[in-house]
Amino acid sequence: LSLLRFLSAELTRGYFLEHNEAKYTERRERVYTCMRIPRELEKLMIFGIFLCLDAFLYVFTLLPLRVFLALFRLLTLPCYGLRDRRLLQPAQVCDILKGVILVICYFMMHYVDYSMMYHLIRGQSVIKLYIIYNMLEVADRLFSSFGQDILDALYWTATEPKERKRAHIGVIPHFFMAVLYVFLHAILIMVQATTLNVAFNSHNKSLLTIMMSNNFVEIKGSVFKKFEKNNLFQMSNSDIKERFTNYVLLLIVCLRNMEQFSWNPDHLWVLFPDVCMVIASEIAVDIVKHAFITKFNDITADVYSEYRASLAFDLVSSRQKNAYTDYSDSVARRMGFIPLPLAVLVSPVVVTSSIKVQGILSYACVILFYFGLISLKILNSIVLLGKSCQYVKEAKMEDKLFDPPPASTPGKPSSKSHNKSRPSQGLSTEENLSASVTSQPAHQKENVIPLLVTSNSDQFLTTPDGDEKDITQENSELKHRSSKKDLLEIDRFTICGNRID
Repeated sequence: LSLLRFLSAELTRGYFLEHNEAKYTERRERVYTCMRIPRELEKLMIFGIFLCLDAFLYVFTLLPLRVFLALFRLLTLPCYGLRDRRLLQPAQVCDILKGVILVICYFMMHYVDYSMMYHLIRGQSVIKLYIIYNMLEVADRLFSSFGQDILDALYWTATEPKERKRAHIGVIPHFFMAVLYVFLHAILIMVQATTLNVAFNSHNKSLLTIMMSNNFVEIKGSVFKKFEKNNLFQMSNSDIKERFTNYVLLLIVCLRNMEQFSWNPDHLWVLFPDVCMVIASEIAVDIVKHAFITKFNDITADVYSEYRASLAFDLVSSRQKNAYTDYSDSVARRMGFIPLPLAVLVSPVVVTSSIKVQGILSYACVILFYFGLISLKILNSIVLLGKSCQYVKEAKMEDKLFDPPPASTPGKPSSKSHNKSRPSQGLSTEENLSASVTSQPAHQKENVIPLLVTSNSDQFLTTPDGDEKDITQENSELKHRSSKKDLLEIDRFTICGNRID
């Protein structure tokens, strides 16, 4: 060998990529998956944000009307007689409890001085505020993960059949625990909004820059970890809740600043670039995070359509005759978004402090605004219900809506149901779906002791039945691994975002 021959071989050496076609095809598909992630992720995010908006508007629109109807039934009960052993239905009891909690926490929030809190936070150093904001984010996740358990414990304690042996501490202690939780969580969110307001009003915007850079630290903490399909589902739900909460916090900051400047529209354009910067950084971080998580864990972009079908299944199943929960509570369990503390914060801070109602014309505007909120809630619910039915049909999950909820004993997970009940009475699947969605819940007999049930969506995958069989055949060697959970077997009662199993 000579140097000339070696140089000639290096210059003329060739290779053929088709000799490793499968490898390069896989690399190309990964690039295409990363390109599809922004579109699929944003479709899931938009659907989830509107679900959170629906649960949030429910507190201000339909919940007061439901509380009024429940109180009216309670006052007019002698006119109906005592044919039913229950004074109120379980749903009406839960509505009254929610209304009383909101009213009590609303008056308690009046004793919290927002202006003093603002100046107290404004006097701290930038680094200290950055640490405080991170601590608030951690505390918010902890409150969200445990708060719905407190509320569910109150609802079940108040509506549990009296025939059962008492195994609780009583309704009154649970009620005070729920009031304390909602009040503390509302104060926590208020401190978050105040810190964000201080960052917007700082002269050098250093705190706002540090807070936005904190989002990119989230990429480091999640991208390089191993994620399964259900872990990514939990993270997606947590991101939906976080984004919606940030939108509400930005709305509170803008309203408070506009109120301080006498609603001068010129000041809104001063805040607009910062608001867009915060929203853009949040979207960019979510896209980059999910793109690399799916790349490193070999997850396709189609998984987000399954997640969307799962959320749609929760919405549609809450309209069934055998529904066991209100949809706002289902959203709280699935996403960790609890609307009660946020509603308690928005009411006194935004409505009472920022808007002064004086005169007949002002009250007329408030009434018109309330009817507008009801119209927005109803329109949003109709559109979401239609889209959810479409997603459920596309995922071929409509037959699972008619399966009875499996019973389970406390402390033992319910097993999968292998027998699927088909719609009867000669109706087609679509007719059964539409009929069951619009039907009212049937009253249960008092002499039947109800069992603890779990949601239908906890028992099934969002993939079609044929795909489930293919996946089972291809992965038959993994069937004995009990640690692998299906997508919708996530325990929504102990939701915790970004948990790694």
